[in-house]
Amino acid sequence: MSVLDNFEDWKNFLGDRLQHAKSEGMDQNVINDMAHQLGDYLASEVEPKNAQEKVLRDLWTVASEEEQQAIANVMVKLVQ
Repeated sequence: MSVLDNFEDWKNFLGDRLQHAKSEGMDQNVINDMAHQLGDYLASEVEPKNAQEKVLRDLWTVASEEEQQAIANVMVKLVQ
């Protein structure tokens, strides 16, 4: 089973990776930029596995660059 199959598993996975990045001294701005890059990748390359991922992809697809960064920042906050 992939972490993408269940939204709670996905959030937990992201939260663990976020904590690891912070413990290694990664700057918050770098984390937010990486979240934006991950959002781009997921929206264009990965088929959503559940309703929450589909909503996020749909929002990402219609959002401007600034709005995408806001979505990425909110996802980071969600998993903190």
